[in-house]
Amino acid sequence: MVNILLCGNEKVFDGALTQLLSMTNRTKETIHVFVMTMELTRVREDFTAITDRQIDFLNRVVGKKSPGSLVEKLDVTTLYEQEFHKCVNETAYCTPYTLLRLLADLIPGIPDKLLYLDIDIMIANDIKQLWDIDVTDYEYAAVKEKYGCWLIRPDYFNAGMLLLNMARIRETGLLKKARELIRTKKLLFADQSAIFKSTTRKKLLPRIYNEQSKFNKKDTVVCHFCKRLMFRPYPHTENYKQWQVEEIHKYLHCHAFDKDLEEYLSLKQEFMKG
Repeated sequence: MVNILLCGNEKVFDGALTQLLSMTNRTKETIHVFVMTMELTRVREDFTAITDRQIDFLNRVVGKKSPGSLVEKLDVTTLYEQEFHKCVNETAYCTPYTLLRLLADLIPGIPDKLLYLDIDIMIANDIKQLWDIDVTDYEYAAVKEKYGCWLIRPDYFNAGMLLLNMARIRETGLLKKARELIRTKKLLFADQSAIFKSTTRKKLLPRIYNEQSKFNKKDTVVCHFCKRLMFRPYPHTENYKQWQVEEIHKYLHCHAFDKDLEEYLSLKQEFMKG
């Protein structure tokens, strides 16, 4: 079984549905998806936890496509407030939901190996190819950040995909150290910077395991629809997500997931009808 960790609020439903469709359409191995969520309306009124109805729908879809697979909701509102209540990074560049993965070592039942994925990711090949990478001697495996490895440090990574060795992380205290940094020091990239600064030993993987710009290559396993820096016709950023089907066709020229996205649009209509 492949253990997946996703994090977010009610708004990540479209990302979770598209991602899990792309995964189960290409992976024979069963998956166990943990979805960490919380209620944080004290920060913003739309920061509401992913609903039980959304989780139930995802669970039915995943279970039908991959018998034996399941989606499990983990409401960590209380734990978040204990660790990060009004901390200096709560209003960082991303939402507070990016901090939730830093709580993984505190949750009973989290397995010793865990694949964390950002919600704006699609799976282009069998995810077991990534899952089977040996991280026994490392805290995690990751891929270099497309821009950060040039602008920050050559080994700076993108935390949108982390193959976590939770057994080693509990030994080294990686996430405990990262939480302390989040509480006490304002960081440019919040959770990503905290993990980077707290790392004892990481394994850097080829770009096919977190491709951040070219989405139609045949050997790619993980496609990450993250924000991109563009220089033409003038310097600007683009931030199109996989569930924005027209935009990824028009601007990213990505057609690698057309069948998955057709299925997503049909299932989304079914969900909306209730």
